Amino acid sequence: MKQMSRNSRVVLLSTATVVAMVGLTYASVPLYRLFCQVTGFGGTTQRAETAPKQSLDKTVSVRFDANTSSKLDWTFHPVQSAVKVKFGEQTMAYYEAVNRSDKTVTGTAVFNVTPPQAGAFFNKIQCFCFTEQTLTPGEKIEMPVTFFVDPDMLNDPDAAGVDEITLSYTFYPVDKPKAVTEAKTQAPVSVAN
Repeated sequence: MKQMSRNSRVVLLSTATVVAMVGLTYASVPLYRLFCQVTGFGGTTQRAETAPKQSLDKTVSVRFDANTSSKLDWTFHPVQSAVKVKFGEQTMAYYEAVNRSDKTVTGTAVFNVTPPQAGAFFNKIQCFCFTEQTLTPGEKIEMPVTFFVDPDMLNDPDAAGVDEITLSYTFYPVDKPKAVTEAKTQAPVSVAN
């Protein structure tokens, strides 16, 4: 009887361990994403509602980079290659995308900043990367990103000496696009061909 009870406990404990490990496996991606968003790890940028009320006279150069997956027949590039911004100053930049295919295609952009230690201080207020983008054949759009660089970066010893930040996007095709909603906070601007 004792042996059966002991075996039951071992089976129950083993089953609970397996269930817990499977649960952690499913939770690891969202937990890692949350960790990166909170800490800026790996150049993950931050989200903010507004920029600080005051900016500093000290500036940092922000370069813009654009890439597309080989599976997405789009041309994608920044409208301007770089800007100098004051720490804490709200700035808007534009990227342009053109659907070169003969089909309506939806894409989504992933992003990061380099050097990675700048990620904790690079704040996006509005970005085309927050939603999927759908372009009809031949359509060209300008997509805004509104951001600021947190003045606290100047006090961080890990970010000391950073005088240039590169904001990089890569667009990938979306296999199953989400339904387009009216709740978009800021739609991209269509540009006539």
